[in-house]
Amino acid sequence: MTTAVSEAVAIAQALIRCPSVTPAEAGALSYAASLLEAAGFTVDRPVFSEPGTPDVDNLYARIGGEGPCLVFAGHTDVVPPGDEAAWTRPPFSGEIADGMLWGRGAADMKGGVAAALAAAIQHVREHGAPQNGSIAFLLTGDEEGPAVNGTVKLLQWARERGARFDHCVLGEPTNPGRLGDAIKAGRRGSLTGSITVHGKQGHVAYPHLAINPIPGMARLILALDEPLDAGTAHFDASSLQVTTVDAGNPATNVVPAKVHATFNIRFNDLWTPDTLAAEIRDRLTRAAGNAVCFDLDFRPTNADAFLTKPGPFIDIVIEAIADETGLTPKLSTSGGTSDARFIKDCCDVIEFGLVGQTMHQVDEHVSVADIEALARIYRRILELYFERL
Repeated sequence: MTTAVSEAVAIAQALIRCPSVTPAEAGALSYAASLLEAAGFTVDRPVFSEPGTPDVDNLYARIGGEGPCLVFAGHTDVVPPGDEAAWTRPPFSGEIADGMLWGRGAADMKGGVAAALAAAIQHVREHGAPQNGSIAFLLTGDEEGPAVNGTVKLLQWARERGARFDHCVLGEPTNPGRLGDAIKAGRRGSLTGSITVHGKQGHVAYPHLAINPIPGMARLILALDEPLDAGTAHFDASSLQVTTVDAGNPATNVVPAKVHATFNIRFNDLWTPDTLAAEIRDRLTRAAGNAVCFDLDFRPTNADAFLTKPGPFIDIVIEAIADETGLTPKLSTSGGTSDARFIKDCCDVIEFGLVGQTMHQVDEHVSVADIEALARIYRRILELYFERL
């Protein structure tokens, strides 16, 4: 157990020292591949392309025999560090100080990837390759970017080669305050729309010769302010937030010709993107009547709401967390989107990783003890998984 603990921190440091800002691989996946190959995993490194987007490196690794497959998923790409002079320690130093590991990606999510790598490698080292199942890794360099040439294509690539997955642990930083607080057992969907209200430009001193679109936009926004639902057994109420309203008009003496607004909805399992778009269009049409001329458009989305229902797999994860932390984690569906939205089409997926309080921030850091504890939790999940499933 001590070896896995020390390995997890060392692996996390090495990964952070790779400046893998999306879409740069910067050696992070190559390093992970070398560890997995040395442990006996078969490793593939597909690169995916799409017009208008950068090529992205990915990693698929597997070891074991016939039976259930537990896959660890994650990403080694990170968001830019921003102003590096604002950091207390260099963002790609992987420095340990004050019991913390510092650096871009420490929380999101190189610390989680490191814990999974260490746990799986030591499990194989101590028990050999699983005979009654298999362990796999799905790692991408495109989670923080467009998410076009990453997990979604990696899953398709693996399926085309006969791979099957039964359960997945995605090591995103899911815990709000302390390790063991929460498991993400699902995620809300996300839908973004835009409204354009049309008027007639004119001089503010002659309003009868103009049509001001801004009051019409206010009327439509008020119609969207009504609740969409009251929530469900596993999800909070859906939330619509207007994020921009812009007439693009620098002049104070001109009535604008049109005004734009953008909104985002985080929706629960009562809706699909199609049913939600229909509801929004109906509300706006009723509110507009014959008085407001508007256009409504929705951006394409691949973020549906989903839920991994309680069962033996979630029971194993809860037990492993409780064994290490003494806590019973809450099953949560809050937060933003993740690559779980792609993985859920292949197998049951939960998310459990480090505390995410500093992710994407200057001076991103995580507790060294938490990385070590997370590696032990992942080890325990592996042990229980191959004992019971």
